[in-house]
Amino acid sequence: MLQTLFIDWQPRLELFSIGSYDIRWYSVLWIIGLALAYFIVKRLYADQRISEEKFDPLFMYCFLGVLLGARLGHCIFYEPETYLTSVKGIIEMFLPIKFAPDSWDWTFHGYTGLASHGGAIGLFIGLLLYMKKTEVKLLTVLDNVAIATPVTACCIRLGNLMNSEIIGSPTDVPWAFIFHTSDAFVDGQLVPRHPAQLYEAIAYLIIFFVGIAIYRRKNAPEVSSGFYFGFCLTTIFVFRFFVEFIKKEQVDFEQGMLLDMGQILSIPFIIAGLIFMLRKRSPKTS
Repeated sequence: MLQTLFIDWQPRLELFSIGSYDIRWYSVLWIIGLALAYFIVKRLYADQRISEEKFDPLFMYCFLGVLLGARLGHCIFYEPETYLTSVKGIIEMFLPIKFAPDSWDWTFHGYTGLASHGGAIGLFIGLLLYMKKTEVKLLTVLDNVAIATPVTACCIRLGNLMNSEIIGSPTDVPWAFIFHTSDAFVDGQLVPRHPAQLYEAIAYLIIFFVGIAIYRRKNAPEVSSGFYFGFCLTTIFVFRFFVEFIKKEQVDFEQGMLLDMGQILSIPFIIAGLIFMLRKRSPKTS
């Protein structure tokens, strides 16, 4: 197959700059994903006649839960030897800075590792705290947030694509991407790879529209039944489990493993999702 059929992927990491500070596509897409989820859940709350006063704190709990959970998840699950073995590493785990190897001099570096499994755990903890503060039923909160979550997941994976990270395995399919990163080489050559980030982004967008279609269907499961939370967990992490087979391993210790870390961490989420989906429930009365 001719090399020209493949997509040569080397976009600018920065969308624009303000003085010496660069605004990256990844950060902007994260913000877009969270903003879309914010307005979707706000609309769902209004549709269910939940007061705006109870909605207002939700965004901050979700934002902090996802960010802290995703960051800690990456550091603990994927690079414990880097972040858990020194004082500098522990500080870098929480702050977006990077220390010099031989001194305490530091530079602003941003968060370069975020794990979706950790983000899901952090989100759940944040929602527990939100539920205690507002006294909204936990399953009501989980279901509403779950309906919107795939949109945010889609935007995050598009951000990964713009960063040329979480790349796929080598392939010769005509829509393969040639990523220009150090981990994209095979025997000193850049090779076409599956755009695994794009596959996930498309899948999560489809999951969102399916979830909305179910919610608007006559006699759909009631929000607060846990169905939408289970549907979100099951569909996202089932797809995540299988797409890992065509991804390059993220860390060296995954080489030779039957299942990689992403797949191992997906299994509990799939089981939990199925339990919530299969529970007895009543249809919406409206």
